[in-house]
Amino acid sequence: MTPIDLVVLLFLISIVAGILGSLIGLGGGVVVVPVLTLLFHVDIRLAIGASIVSVIATSSGAAAAYVRERMTNLRAGMFLEIATTTGAVTGAYVTTYLPARFLFVLFGAVMAYSSVATYRKRHADHPLAVSHDRIANAMRLHGSYYDEAIHKEIVYKVTGTKPGLAIMYVAGLVSALLGIGSGALKVPAMDLAMHLPMKVSTATSNFMIGVTAAASAGIYFARGQIDPIIAAPVAAGVLGGATLGAKALGKIESKTIRLIFVVVLIVIAIEMFQRGVF
Repeated sequence: MTPIDLVVLLFLISIVAGILGSLIGLGGGVVVVPVLTLLFHVDIRLAIGASIVSVIATSSGAAAAYVRERMTNLRAGMFLEIATTTGAVTGAYVTTYLPARFLFVLFGAVMAYSSVATYRKRHADHPLAVSHDRIANAMRLHGSYYDEAIHKEIVYKVTGTKPGLAIMYVAGLVSALLGIGSGALKVPAMDLAMHLPMKVSTATSNFMIGVTAAASAGIYFARGQIDPIIAAPVAAGVLGGATLGAKALGKIESKTIRLIFVVVLIVIAIEMFQRGVF
């Protein structure tokens, strides 16, 4: 395969990654890392470097649309980003000392956990009407958005801020270690622990992942782990795909988004476990 063919193929695959990433709030990295490592046999650290760039592109492409449509909870996002960014900086330093095989297994474990936890809540999409969480009430983290799929204004309350912060720190750590945008933990943290609606969790995750990735991108660049030949077409494709995905999210039902989320995570978890164990 010539370099031009490689660039074109990466660009096309990255468009699909961007669409999926923006729809389920995981960032394009959830597809980019397995594709680069399993299909193109790129070193996982270079794949993670390209993925982090793609995650920033996903956030840039989708976040603006979600904020405009009021699906993003900006207050909750910025509050949780404190923990996530701290975890991302920690993870960027730790990754140097971990073997590649361990990273594959860790990636698979994170995907498997997220898929199981999200599937269990597939019939519980009703938002909280009352919250006794002092932090959420004091910081006014509650919100509302208009759901185009059911043509209804959804009002929701936020709870579980303390476990949410703890999970967000781990999410930032995983983001820097694996280059997946940490949405694989951010979405379940907001959806399961804090009881935000699935669409709000997805939109807020898209807003947050760019900030988290940017916190560790500089460290990867300084180490020479971001290859422009790989990162450029990936970022361009993911940006285009994320823009398309952002337009589609409002029109899709929450149950469908949850199902897509689970399926994508299961497939990738199996692939990464195979690569790490065998």
